[in-house]
Amino acid sequence: MAKLRPNTQVIKRGLLHYTVGSDSRPKRFKPWLGDSFSFLYDFIMSDSVFPRKFGGEIRKHYDALSLELAGFHGKRILELGTGSGSAVHFLSSDNHYTGIDVSPGLLKQAAKRFINAGFENPEFYVVSADDLPFDDGVFDVCLCILSLNFIGNVAKVFQEVARVLLPHGLFVCSVPVPERNQLQSIIRGVLYSETDLAAMCRAYGFEFERIPCENGALLYFRATKLR
Repeated sequence: MAKLRPNTQVIKRGLLHYTVGSDSRPKRFKPWLGDSFSFLYDFIMSDSVFPRKFGGEIRKHYDALSLELAGFHGKRILELGTGSGSAVHFLSSDNHYTGIDVSPGLLKQAAKRFINAGFENPEFYVVSADDLPFDDGVFDVCLCILSLNFIGNVAKVFQEVARVLLPHGLFVCSVPVPERNQLQSIIRGVLYSETDLAAMCRAYGFEFERIPCENGALLYFRATKLR
């Protein structure tokens, strides 16, 4: 089990971990896609969001991330916004995977997908990315794939990622940015420009580097924790 912050309580129900609130009950969140529709998530992403909103290709998306993460084996990896578990398409199963999301419905799908893909003891937490329950310096790599625009306090996310990563840890992100939205489509959430994202990286002790990939409205970047 991933090391938790002191005094953090969790309850495990089935395949998922829930943090305990001040009322001694599991914390709950409101996902952007209701849990009753979570079974449609993959279809919505591949057949609607990628071609119609992003103007991109999901296959190119997986290829770019596979290339970026090909050399990672036996690493402790945290993913923010696990969704239905698409990271099985670009992560090696010999890594130690921990995923978080505010949607229990999506996390249940992800848990089954990671187990079926051969990951050993993957962990899944129903928590928000701007309030992580994990201790300082726990993970080698943090991923945030197509989720950053849905998180309210993005600056707090960078702060939390910097806290839970080991020195020289890596933050790999894919996110739509307004300057690449050539379709002028309505993309849900709050979009930050590449300039804004690079500035936030630097503000929280990361070195920002764009990953070379042209895929519609999406920006891919890596941010290395400097210390």
